Amino acid sequence: MNRKNLVGVSVAAIIFIGSFWLSGGISLYWNAAAFAIVMSGLAVAIMLSYPVEQLTSAFKVVQNTYSSRLTTHEEIVDTLLDLSVRSRMDGMLSLEKAGEQTTMAFLKNGLMLLVDNFTEDEIKDCLKTEMSFFNMRRNESERVFQSLARFAPAFGVAGSVIGLIGLLMGIDNPAVILKHIPVAFISTLYGVVLSNMIFAPMAETVRCRTRNELINQKMIMDGIIAIKNEQNPYKLERKLVAFLCPNNREGKTEALRNITRKYIKMRKDAKDGKTNILHEIPLVKAS
Repeated sequence: MNRKNLVGVSVAAIIFIGSFWLSGGISLYWNAAAFAIVMSGLAVAIMLSYPVEQLTSAFKVVQNTYSSRLTTHEEIVDTLLDLSVRSRMDGMLSLEKAGEQTTMAFLKNGLMLLVDNFTEDEIKDCLKTEMSFFNMRRNESERVFQSLARFAPAFGVAGSVIGLIGLLMGIDNPAVILKHIPVAFISTLYGVVLSNMIFAPMAETVRCRTRNELINQKMIMDGIIAIKNEQNPYKLERKLVAFLCPNNREGKTEALRNITRKYIKMRKDAKDGKTNILHEIPLVKAS
C-alpha cells in the first residue's frame, strides 16, 4: 500500500469510527456474544471450504500485497532496455550476472533460460507455464477472501436470528429483552462491516495486484524473446512503451540513448584501463 492510500485509509477509518462515537459512544456497538457468533461461524465455514495450508497462503499473500511495493511497469521497461543494450554489446553470456543480481524470480528465470540457450518456443512455453500457475495460485487466494466476504453477512443474520429467539423466549422479562436486542442488531452490523470493509477489499487488492504482476511478467517475457532474437533495442522500446500509460511513455527513447551512451563510455573506459566493470546496472528487485 502506497503512502497516499495509507493516509486516505487512516483518515476515512478515523471518520468511520468517530461516527459511532457521535451516535452514542463506541462502547454501545461492542457485543462479545455477537462478535463470537459471527467470527466462530466464519471460522467454521472457511475451514470447511479450504485446507488450512491454503488459508495460511492466502493471508500471507495479502500481507505481502499490503506491505511491499509493486515494481512499476516503467522500472520493468528501463531494466529490459538496459539488458537489451548490454546483450548486444557484451553478448548473451553477460546476462548471466544480471540474473544473479536480480531478486525478481520471473526475470531471473527468463534470463537463465536465455543464457542456457533455450529456443524461443521453449522460453515462451516455460514462462507462460509459470505465468499460468502464478495466476492460478493467486486466484485461489482471492477466492478465499471472496468466500469470507460472502459468508460474513449470513452469519450476521444468524446472530440476529439467535438474538430474536432469545428475545422471544423472555418476552415477559424486560431484562432478557434488553440483553438480547443488542445481539440481534449488532451481529448484523459486524457481518456487513467485515464483508464490505475488510474481506471484499482484500479480495479486490489481491486481484488488482495479480493483474499488474501479470502485466510485468508479460513485459519481461516479450523483452526476453526480443533479446533472444537480437531485436534492435529501439524496436523493443517502441513495443514495450505500449504497456505504459500515455503520460509515462515520453522520454523512453532518450532514456535508451542514455543507456547506449553509458555502455559505450564504459567500454571505452575499460579499453583505456580506467575500469574493468562493464556490468553494473540497476536491476528491478522483487516486490
